[in-house]
Amino acid sequence: MTHFKKHFIHLLAMVVLAGCTEQNPQNRSLDNLLEAIDGKGFSEYMSVLASDSLEGRKPFTNGEIKTIDYLKNEFGKLGLAPGNGKSYLQEVPLVDIKSQPAGNLVFKGKAGSVSLNYLEDFVATSKRAVAQTALEASDMVFAGFGIVAPEYNWNDYKDIDVRGKTVLVLVNDPGFYDSSLFRGNNMTYYGRWTYKFEEAARQGAAGVLIIHDTKPASYGWTVIRSSWSKSKLSLQTADNNMSKPAVEGWISQASTEKLLALAGLDKSIFHDALKPGFKAFPINTTASVTLNNTIKKSVSNNVVAMIPGSKRPDEYIIYTAHWDHFGIGEKINGDSIYNGAVDNASGTAALLELAKAFMKSKPERSVVFLAVTAEEQGLLGSEYYATNPIYPLSKTVADINMDVLQPFGRMKDIIVVGKGQSELDEYIENAAKKQNRITRGEPDPSGGWYFRSDHFNFAKVGIPSLYIGNGTISVDKGEEWGNAQKKAYNDKLYHSPKDEYAANWDISGIIEDIRLLFDVGYTLSNETSFPKWKEGSEFKMKRKE
Repeated sequence: MTHFKKHFIHLLAMVVLAGCTEQNPQNRSLDNLLEAIDGKGFSEYMSVLASDSLEGRKPFTNGEIKTIDYLKNEFGKLGLAPGNGKSYLQEVPLVDIKSQPAGNLVFKGKAGSVSLNYLEDFVATSKRAVAQTALEASDMVFAGFGIVAPEYNWNDYKDIDVRGKTVLVLVNDPGFYDSSLFRGNNMTYYGRWTYKFEEAARQGAAGVLIIHDTKPASYGWTVIRSSWSKSKLSLQTADNNMSKPAVEGWISQASTEKLLALAGLDKSIFHDALKPGFKAFPINTTASVTLNNTIKKSVSNNVVAMIPGSKRPDEYIIYTAHWDHFGIGEKINGDSIYNGAVDNASGTAALLELAKAFMKSKPERSVVFLAVTAEEQGLLGSEYYATNPIYPLSKTVADINMDVLQPFGRMKDIIVVGKGQSELDEYIENAAKKQNRITRGEPDPSGGWYFRSDHFNFAKVGIPSLYIGNGTISVDKGEEWGNAQKKAYNDKLYHSPKDEYAANWDISGIIEDIRLLFDVGYTLSNETSFPKWKEGSEFKMKRKE
């Protein structure tokens, strides 16, 4: 080989190598950014957010004031712009309603009457912000699952007028009982109790009662009794929520059997409700109950910060986490502060950690960091944002939500809650491969976990939304150990004063998850396409709208 040829080949190799390097500046930049997420900042944020000084971060308390001031200051110190004009805050008007039945829930029919005891047999509340609401001899209708789902050719309210009446509905959706219907064992939003109340309101019902059943509900009557005996927060509306049913509630299985006997019916009506083409029908009984409502109106706050995009600033990636918890409550072993370290100081600290990393990048799309209020009261802060968006929904690319990041070390897997809903599955799959990890759907999809955190309110308005859960296959200790840690948290720490931060937490897995979610958002922020909902998703039509 001549000297000229050797020199030419050497130059050609250098050009090719240089070309390869130039083709991947984003990958090189991403690696540097991921290394910057090292856990130091996360630990510092956690030590404050989960401290006793923030008093459990409950809306409407001094703990809220301290929390939102801390978040505003930290976003400002990182150099992020206010996300709501000149303000870091978005006011969220809420109403707290404590409904107390004045007496029993009474069903009447030709054969007599049945009287149900509060908490033992039924629970009932109202979102109407008025002193008293009631059902007065309200005609009852069995409406199957109470579902109107055009994409599944299903309409339980077809050819019946339930205005002013009380509807009786089953929990979950038909897929729980017949895998050929809806999405099989993977619960759709149509199976969630919140949907059933919303649809009954759209149909003009005066009341709606859900029949409790432990398996399809995924929780027992004690959970119903506990959660529905307390006051509940709702968003304030101009009409004081008068468009909602006067009474929303549940009845136990034993009470349902008494009602059916009174109406001269049996459980075969439930089997009929599983069949496509089922039609709601009157059950020839009436319902009566009066609720006395104690009302308190106030304003809480979402905290919003943003980084403007360098090329497409009018397109937005949103990261969400809820800052709130339960504040100061019942003492357990001498401790009354519900710190909510894992739930969800962890997600809020991750929000700040991600913001710090994105400030070192130059995303082509704008990236928004939204810490929402009142998640523990029914996802209310995110619902308010989704129905009163600061940034256009049509220009919002995706929501990436963080809730309950657990300190159990590194995991081989990551749980994608609601896997199969949108093309965001592929984004997190690609990011996971870089970490030599696998993605899995949630172990119990019939529990409707996709509908239980703040990303869901973005999905409801059509925005593809990603929510992860901690994996269970521990890199060091295996899957059995990982499952045991999750169970121990749920049984002993969840929603108790024991959910506290400790400096010796093993946050290696949390940091890996934060890096994973940074990768997904960073990739989205530098693309021109919008991820889509997959076929069969109940949210696909909303995106088209």
